[in-house]
Amino acid sequence: MQTRRIKLNTGLTYFARELGTAQPGKLTVLLIHGFLDSSATWLPVVRHGLNDAGFHLLIPDMRGHGDSDRIGAGGYYHFADYLADIDALVATLAQETQIALVGHSMGGSICAYLAGAFPNRFHKLVLLEGMGPPEMSTPAPLRIVNWLTSWRRLRTNEPRRYKNISQAAARLRAHDSLLSEELSIELATLSTHKNPDGGYQFKHDPVHASQGPYPFRVDVAQEFWRAITCPVLAIEGALSPLRQMLEETEHRYAHIKNLRREVIADASHMMTRHQPKKIAELLIEFLSTNSATAPGTNPVTDPEQPSG
Repeated sequence: MQTRRIKLNTGLTYFARELGTAQPGKLTVLLIHGFLDSSATWLPVVRHGLNDAGFHLLIPDMRGHGDSDRIGAGGYYHFADYLADIDALVATLAQETQIALVGHSMGGSICAYLAGAFPNRFHKLVLLEGMGPPEMSTPAPLRIVNWLTSWRRLRTNEPRRYKNISQAAARLRAHDSLLSEELSIELATLSTHKNPDGGYQFKHDPVHASQGPYPFRVDVAQEFWRAITCPVLAIEGALSPLRQMLEETEHRYAHIKNLRREVIADASHMMTRHQPKKIAELLIEFLSTNSATAPGTNPVTDPEQPSG
């Protein structure tokens, strides 16, 4: 796998991992990571077979994440900005390139919005728990106050630093009980940089830690979901906290016409870390076949006895 920097017409330069090249007749698969994550999160999935499937893989760090550009002084990370970046990234590919979008968490929301906005542009869509977060009931004026307060605090406080890679890896495991020590060391190594005056810091822009001014709204998102026409595969982790809002999840999925669902045992929300082989198998099978779930159906495969 190679790495490259791609100048986008949004004015930012993106860092991306890439395997193969875009060419007619070959499927380009964009793998989009989630919030406070990076392209490195897809490496276990790539190693477990996706690299041998014959696809052109393009895996970017989103703006303000990993090694892609930050927005800079005075700017902020609004959700629509991510859409503009991926649209610009797609524009760097040949027009006849066949494209599949695969997104995890926030990356899934980005991919779903793009697939709804440009239903004739994308061949297939895979959402790894990418149907948005729970809705928040915070009044709009208070949300603005919270946004400005948290943003002000982040501009004046020093970002958290770690003495070494092992400490940063332990931080990852503290938020993910299913993450192995070996993989946490790899991800911490790829996702941090060493400060000139000592210590390690995660590469994402600390501004991301502030609460955004605009809440996620299902009534807006469902307009995009209903507009999606390509086949969709939705993957969920059996141990994910999002399974606790299953009724709401069912309501959201009902807006997608051409949907297939899979639930993976022994995996939580960060499923690319927990079951990369199973994720790779599902992606290869779904992306390689011409057949699709009949419109209007909504099957789901659920493990009988998930452990954990």
